[in-house]
Amino acid sequence: MPNPVDLPPGLAPYRRSATFTEATVPAALLRDHDSKEGSWGLIHVEAGALRYRITDPRRAAFETILSPDTAPGLIEPTIRHNVEPVGPVRFHIEFWRAS
Repeated sequence: MPNPVDLPPGLAPYRRSATFTEATVPAALLRDHDSKEGSWGLIHVEAGALRYRITDPRRAAFETILSPDTAPGLIEPTIRHNVEPVGPVRFHIEFWRAS
């Protein structure tokens, strides 16, 4: 199944993470992890660059560098992924679910 490129219709934001930097990003985000069923995410890079990888075998392997000039990184429910700072970075994650 291909990786989605947009949030599906009918979702609304329900939570926002703290703003993380290369020094404060939780270790769990640097390792493969997933979000719960029904919870989508958007990774917003405020400054710098962040490598985003989709590593789940149910999806096509994917890697990109996110920055303030790119679209947010799209996190699909239950799909394994990880992030890696590329130098100094500041980012947050916005969580979405069915409204």
